[in-house]
Amino acid sequence: MAVDESKRDFILTALGSFAGIGGAAAVYSMVKTWDPLPSVVAAGVTKVDVSSMQAGEIRTVEFRGKPVYILKKTPDMAASKNNTNVKVGSDQYTVVVAICTHLGCIPAYEADKKQFKCACHGGEFDVNGVNTFGPPPKPLAIPPYKVVGNTIVLGEEGEEYKKIAPELKA
Repeated sequence: MAVDESKRDFILTALGSFAGIGGAAAVYSMVKTWDPLPSVVAAGVTKVDVSSMQAGEIRTVEFRGKPVYILKKTPDMAASKNNTNVKVGSDQYTVVVAICTHLGCIPAYEADKKQFKCACHGGEFDVNGVNTFGPPPKPLAIPPYKVVGNTIVLGEEGEEYKKIAPELKA
């Protein structure tokens, strides 16, 4: 009995092509699921116009589900020793994630004492977000930011942030 090689070759070629197309479609689908959705990317950026803020004013904004304090410094407020001030025009700002580094409480800003105070365990942070008293083990976190005109864009790493980023990781 003779075997028709052309039919066998056709079936193997068709099966191989079908498997190849299916494999390519599976790989494409996996790669597409790794990319974040546009809505997730958009939620990761918060723009804050600081042009209307008065000296000494503090503003709380939400960034990636966390509160962030933006404090416009007055001339008598201490400058940051590690150059973490955010400079917009001629004004200096403190931009910190408002979550205590001890147990995750939200410290309140006490304008008369020019400090952030955590009510849970008495932790204190100066106007730059540096821990000065109590159990917090490290300063308040600084979110990635970029300055565009009179706007602070949280979630994007600008040149200002890239300069201080190595110090923040140390």
